[in-house]
Formats: sequence, structure tokens, C-alpha cells
Amino acid sequence: MSNVDEHEIDKFSQLAHKWWDKDSEFKPLHEINPLRLDFIDRHASIAGKKVLDVGCGGGILAESMALRGAQVTGIDLAKKSLKVAQLHSLESGVPIDYRCVPVEELAAEMPASFDVVTCMEMLEHVPDPESVVRACATLAKPGGWVFFSTLNRNAKAYLLAVLGAEYVLNMLPRGTHEYARFLKPSELSRMARHAGLGLQTLSGMGYNPVTRIYSLNDDTDVNYLMATRRSA
Repeated sequence: MSNVDEHEIDKFSQLAHKWWDKDSEFKPLHEINPLRLDFIDRHASIAGKKVLDVGCGGGILAESMALRGAQVTGIDLAKKSLKVAQLHSLESGVPIDYRCVPVEELAAEMPASFDVVTCMEMLEHVPDPESVVRACATLAKPGGWVFFSTLNRNAKAYLLAVLGAEYVLNMLPRGTHEYARFLKPSELSRMARHAGLGLQTLSGMGYNPVTRIYSLNDDTDVNYLMATRRSA
């Protein structure tokens, strides 16, 4: 059975032309990208490394990692988003290998091929997140880093990430997130452990609605980043 939700693919495909518009629905992704990038680079030192970005969308994180000197491959199943990523790569002169392929299929094709694998803001959009975690682990070289980011599942996350962000502040289109698909850190760390990944660091990501600034912190109640490493 394919691990894809066609409704989710269609949702992002309809917005594909806005990926690089920093005042569009993707503004939050542009604003948190420096935090994600620094978190990844601080742990994995990506310059010169072979990096895979799973669920790359329009290429925001993929391009930023390439600009830090990584050799980046980006994969996604939303063809319109990938086309935008490819065009932006050509325009910016930042070479990235973009492919429309399921992560599970790529894992069967290229096991233990990447120094770093990133899967950011994707797990909450697929029917079987554990399958994605396993595939990411398979794609990483022994000793390689695998990074995830997603949303915690609790009342606070629902209030802030769904009601607050989508209905009150209008930071995201309504229906962007489905609360039942959010993952507790304990659940994601269990999935990682079962896939042969050891938890290295867990960090929260917060937003101050007054200053409109995002920052990394110790509060993992809503958004969080997880750094894991495949056993050598």
C-alpha cells in the first residue's frame, strides 16, 4: 500500500506557485528555515556531505543546505512543488538533484547512501509516519545523522498550531494540519529507536506573536526538532 495521502498532495500542489513568496502561506517556513538549518549544521556539519531532504516541497531547506556546501538530493511526491523547486534551483544557480519518488522506494534503491537525511514538517502529513522513519534510517550511512521536525499532540499544540495559527492569526491556510496525525516526542523517539536510530537531541521551536520571532528553546509542547543518529 502506498504511503501517500492524495488529499495532502493536492493541498500543497494548489499552493505550489507560492513556495518562494515570503509573504504567502509559506512565510512561516521561510522564517523558521534559518533555525532548522543551523540546528542541522551544528550537529552534522553538512559542508561536503551527501544530504537527502525528504518531503522537500519547493526546496526552501534543500537550497539553504546546498548553499552551506552540501551535495543535496530532494524528494517529494507533489510534482508541482518539485517543478517549482527545480525552476528555482536553475534561477538561483544552486545545483540540487530533485526526484519524484517515495522515500520507501528510494530506500530500497539507495540504502546507506547519505551522510545526512532530513525530514521536516512531513511526518504529520502521511498515513504511516513510522514507514517514513524506517526508510530515512535505511537511507542514512552507518553513523549518519537523521533529522525530523513535526508537531506534538496535546491540547496546547491544538490550541496554538491549529486554532491559533490557522483560525486566529491566519498564519497558515485552514486545514493545513490534522491534529490526530501529530506525534508526541515519545512516539517519534520510539519509532526512531525501532528503526535503529539513537536519539541525540530534542529541541522545541517557539513563536512570539508580539515580536513575531521564532526561536529554539526547551519547550517541545508544540513544534519540535529531533536529531538522531544511525548506529555505526
